[in-house]
Amino acid sequence: MTERDAARALAHPEGAEIRLEGVLHALCDPVRLSIVRDLAATDTELACSSFELPVTKSTTTHHFRVLRESGVVRQYYRGTTKLNGLRRAELAQLFPGLLDSVLAAAAAEEARLGG
Repeated sequence: MTERDAARALAHPEGAEIRLEGVLHALCDPVRLSIVRDLAATDTELACSSFELPVTKSTTTHHFRVLRESGVVRQYYRGTTKLNGLRRAELAQLFPGLLDSVLAAAAAEEARLGG
């Protein structure tokens, strides 16, 4: 890893450091839940700019940081692009069924509210 790469490395919690309350906090915000739903709908990493969010760029950065620091997503740089991937397997191992239940509940709520 070059010095430049090390300076751009993003801190992520190890699996043992991920806490249920942190994950639930990250998922309770509608903007962050929208990000997670978009990531869950694909098997590939998505750039931050791929998301259409109703907030400013600085607020978007905050939401991604909350998701990363809680252990919900993994972020890394590819060139100048920051890519995001859902830590689905790790979350499923730590909290079986939680992510799938939250995603199913969000989809049901969207259908119920017509939004």
